[in-house]
Amino acid sequence: MASTGNGPRGPLGGLRVVELAGIGPGPFAAMLLADLGADVVRVDRPGGAGLGIDPARDLTNRNKRSVLVDLKAPDGPDTVLDLAARADVLIEGYRPGVAERLGVGPEACLARNPKLVYGRMTGWGQDGPLAERAGHDIAYIALTGTLSMIGGPEEPPTVPANLLGDYAGGSLYLVVGVLAALQHARTPGGTGQVVDAAIVDGAAHLATMIHGMLAAGGWQDRRGANLLDGGCPFYGSYETADGQYMAVGPLEQRFYDEFVQLLGIADTAPDRNDPARWDELRAAVADRFRTRTRAAWTEVFDGSDACVAPVLSLREAPHHPHLAARATFVEHGGLTQPAPAPRFSATPTSVRTSPALPGADTEAVAADWDVPGLRTTRKDTTP
Repeated sequence: MASTGNGPRGPLGGLRVVELAGIGPGPFAAMLLADLGADVVRVDRPGGAGLGIDPARDLTNRNKRSVLVDLKAPDGPDTVLDLAARADVLIEGYRPGVAERLGVGPEACLARNPKLVYGRMTGWGQDGPLAERAGHDIAYIALTGTLSMIGGPEEPPTVPANLLGDYAGGSLYLVVGVLAALQHARTPGGTGQVVDAAIVDGAAHLATMIHGMLAAGGWQDRRGANLLDGGCPFYGSYETADGQYMAVGPLEQRFYDEFVQLLGIADTAPDRNDPARWDELRAAVADRFRTRTRAAWTEVFDGSDACVAPVLSLREAPHHPHLAARATFVEHGGLTQPAPAPRFSATPTSVRTSPALPGADTEAVAADWDVPGLRTTRKDTTP
């Protein structure tokens, strides 16, 4: 297989993945596999798809290659099936039944490649009363109860971007499922299979510990009333004198003792073990934080175990000394971006290539994967 770029490939080097272009969690899951070294070929359709992001800056398409295939053309489905026959994994994020109608559903693909892992990414899942309905991240996490936990007690639930549903409950579970199914397919007598990754399932699963606490009486089913949802005065964020914020989380007593000492309220803070005085404690902490800037408080808590950190913006984060030392963010092609994660001692990963432009790699993939039909289905739609 031809190299798709310079730099370490990661533990999935040699794995072939077909991604049927979509938006949201499917592309992010495919990016994770690509970051880990897989040769991910994204099948883009003529005319493009997505949220209008400049393809050259769509970082979820880094480390991939792109081909153009019109699935509605007579030879389009056969071309995708030819790719599936040579792949280890296929990922699609259509509504249930769409891939089947296009001729590239699981039955057709597995007939060509019985060892194929066919990953399906949806919000509602492949079955159930809502399976055919449109939706987005916010609706999925709303129905699972997850959204209800986030935000202040007297405010509407806070929307956590699309990180909790699309990516945590969706992409990460799809990748875990795909890798588990791949392990099964590669065992003696193992076969390929379909992985049904639904955001509602993943988002619900993320709250397993909370459901356990709820059953044990250790969690109240309302916002801002619990240890980890902002209800606790020593687990939250506080405004500083310059309108910035500090994040506070000294849950353990020994860390809390250091926190109140450095904050300067050790002799006056109400007992943290008395929930009836939490509002009083929160006010004392808030008043104290408002006396200095974020930079000043960062210096106060620097080097301590008080579990306090400045709340940084997206543009500030790459410059934090710890993240810079670990190279948590990297620059590639003029774009600062999160580095691949996690890290591997024997098979390191890297950002090898910039975001794949639609159709830019059609000829190369046709040769590398030995799929001559790609050349005949290619459309000249150079971005």
